[in-house]
Amino acid sequence: MLTMAPYTRDLVLIGGGHAHALVLKAWGMDPLPGARLTVINPGPMAPYTGMLPGYVAGHYRRNELEIDLVRLCRHAGARLIFDKAVDINQARREVMLEARGPVAYDVASIDVGISSQLDLPGFAEYGIGAKPLNLYAERWGNFLEQVLQGQAAADVAVIGGGVAGCELAMAMAFALQSKGVSPRVTVIESGPKISVVGDKVRRRILKAMSDLGIVVKIGAKTVEVTVDQVLLDGQEPVAAVLCVSATGGTAHKWISQTNLPQRDGFIEIGADLGVLGDEALFAVGDCASMVTGLLPKAGVFAVRAAPILHHNIRMALSGGRRKAWRPQKDYLKLISLGGQSAVAEKFGFSLAGTSMWRWKDRIDKAFMNRLSDLPKMVVPIETGELAIGVAEILATKPLCGGCGAKVGRGVLSAALKTIAQPIGDVVTGVGDDAAVLRQPNGAFQVISTDHLRGFIADPGLMTRIAAVHALGDVWAMGAQPQVGLASIVLPQMSADLQRRTLLEITQVATEVLSAAGAQLVGGHTTMGAEFTIGFTLTGTKNSMPLTIEGAKHGDALILTRPIGSGVILAADMLGQAEGRNVAETLAIMGQPQDREASVLSAVAHAMTDVTGFGLAGHVHAMCQASGLDAHLFKDAIPIYPGARALSDAGVSSTLMPENCKDAPVNGLHDALLYDPQTAGGLLASVPERQSAAVIEALGAFGCTGHIIGRFSKGTGRVCLS
Repeated sequence: MLTMAPYTRDLVLIGGGHAHALVLKAWGMDPLPGARLTVINPGPMAPYTGMLPGYVAGHYRRNELEIDLVRLCRHAGARLIFDKAVDINQARREVMLEARGPVAYDVASIDVGISSQLDLPGFAEYGIGAKPLNLYAERWGNFLEQVLQGQAAADVAVIGGGVAGCELAMAMAFALQSKGVSPRVTVIESGPKISVVGDKVRRRILKAMSDLGIVVKIGAKTVEVTVDQVLLDGQEPVAAVLCVSATGGTAHKWISQTNLPQRDGFIEIGADLGVLGDEALFAVGDCASMVTGLLPKAGVFAVRAAPILHHNIRMALSGGRRKAWRPQKDYLKLISLGGQSAVAEKFGFSLAGTSMWRWKDRIDKAFMNRLSDLPKMVVPIETGELAIGVAEILATKPLCGGCGAKVGRGVLSAALKTIAQPIGDVVTGVGDDAAVLRQPNGAFQVISTDHLRGFIADPGLMTRIAAVHALGDVWAMGAQPQVGLASIVLPQMSADLQRRTLLEITQVATEVLSAAGAQLVGGHTTMGAEFTIGFTLTGTKNSMPLTIEGAKHGDALILTRPIGSGVILAADMLGQAEGRNVAETLAIMGQPQDREASVLSAVAHAMTDVTGFGLAGHVHAMCQASGLDAHLFKDAIPIYPGARALSDAGVSSTLMPENCKDAPVNGLHDALLYDPQTAGGLLASVPERQSAAVIEALGAFGCTGHIIGRFSKGTGRVCLS
């Protein structure tokens, strides 16, 4: 019996702005049954701009001002698509994306902020906008390092003399001076004075900038940016190895190209935060403009609007009554002065000093704590009378997805012993990546099947990873993929959502298989308790396919992909993984390995792909099949970022204990050797004399390969040193 409410409506949040982050937090605490939530954002992290000057000045670490959207989406039960919106089709209710197919919605909200990019000659080549933060932070970090190494002059120009520009100028000047550098920092303002709130605060800001040696040019029109200067109309050029735009911000170009109602490129919304003339669409934050009155582009308004947005979204999905948002007439402005000092202003009153910095620091950290203090996942415990053994199983961690949900190698081997030996055209028995069939023309065909329990909420990305995972069996045998059949289980949902989901799945599956030279020819779809997806694939090879048998004494053992994905995914499920590490791991898992297979299969004596039984289990299988020992080099084995720290902290996949029992490793201990991998790397035994050339050939294709061990005469043992 299915106990979860069926999905009937799609809610899509476009952008990871402050308001959407708060909606995600609230949604996770009280989700709307039947609503499927999707978030679209270019990356796994969203910056909290209030702490940007403090980060630039050196008061905060990068991770302290980044909202982890991966953790928030896991908390909210939402899928997170790493992509950029480029258009919205209101008639069809679809969000068009830069890198993948459209995403359908019943209700959507836009919170993408603004851009600081300038349409000036040379700016795209030599300048950088303060937004988006990730690009600016990277440029600033590189510039600071170059200055400290004596490779660049400490010349900085900030275009825009508003609050943001002055704050950044002071932060950069302070950071450089604290490193023992005497910088030349210039603020360029086109207006008659710096546009910083009232006169009293303006004087305080000018005094602070003067104390830091910052030059302010007013009435200065920028005409061009070069590699080391900002050219002004009728004034002397400004030296600028680093040129930063911190103007009031412009609307994103893609929004201006839509049919959305706009004012100066910003989306027009009503008091309910709904886009004018569209009951299914909302907009909030700096990208929006209220028809009831213009608001400053300040994050505080997005934060204050979030509860109303959350309520009205739920009403749009459920048919309830919406509320009006009434923004405050003025707001508290806390402006950093470079060092740990700040000025505060509201209603014309102002205060400055270190106490204001501490106040600002406390407010900023409290906001970030709201978005990082998420409830831990708790395993539901059955109570009352239970069958023997139930309590022990329920006391363990939640069941992992992907290959972490596989049956252990020992259990599987015991069951497969009853299968008869191959006869007729069947060449290989159980134990290899795929079955091998002899063809009448003397060639060979391989056939394999794989399916995965979903470990992320995005059916499209799950399909990509599942297809790459299944193709791994064909590639590992050196065969050319031929035909694919999909096996899909969807959670209970309405017919409309079934159609949308299957369209995403088939589009992605067709793309991945076609790129590998195979055809998707059909499959089977049912509905069940949770999402699972798998593929049955065939492949062809003119000569005998590679198997796990055939490794030679002295062969080098080459691995094409890091290990540790099982730990990363287990930590993600528990809300303990860093979003950027999850995103990087998923990105690698979704990359095909056809080029790696073409290089390795040309020289390999034996090959397999590393999946559920972990690196140790698959090396062990090769050793037993080939009658050899394997010596692994611990420091040579690549590890996914973040996996080592999580493993050392005790995080592990549910399959790891079985893997440890089934494939013992002598010598040093490393729990990651037993970590089940999904869409793991190819593992090949190649002649030692050719190993360096293989690594070089992989690099020429833009691929990676690592010599992680050697085979030697023995009895099937594995050792780590």
